Amino acid sequence: MHLLIACGTDDGVHLNDDHVGMAKEYLVYEFSENGEALIERRQNSSFTGDEAARHGDPEKAKATASVLKNIDVLVGRKFGPNITRLLKAFVCVVLPTADDVATAVHAARANMHSIVEQKNAGTDRTHIVIRP
Repeated sequence: MHLLIACGTDDGVHLNDDHVGMAKEYLVYEFSENGEALIERRQNSSFTGDEAARHGDPEKAKATASVLKNIDVLVGRKFGPNITRLLKAFVCVVLPTADDVATAVHAARANMHSIVEQKNAGTDRTHIVIRP
C-alpha cells in the first residue's frame, strides 16, 4: 500500500475550520506499510481569503483538484457541496471533531482499511466520516 494523503490547514498545525477547499495550504503525507511521513506542503493557489460565494462552484472544485494532482485522499473537518465532484478524484475523509493535523493523520492510519476500500471503489466511492 502506498497512498498520498493531503490535510487542509491554514497554519500548518490545525485542520482548517472552513471547507477543505478553502484551506491556505495542504500538508501531504506519504502512507506506506512502514508508516507515514510529511513529504510536501502545497499552497492552495485558488485561496484568496473570503470566497464564501464560491462554495459549490464547479470551477472551485477544479481548482482544488488541480492543486492536489496525484493525491489519493483528501482530509478535512468540513466539505462543501463540491464533495460530489471531489469524490471523482479523491477519497474524501471528513473528521468533524478533529482539531489538528496530527490527529487526522492518526485517524487516517487507524481507518486505512476503509480508505483503501473507497479508493478501490472508483467512481462509486462515498465519503468517510471519522470521529476520532
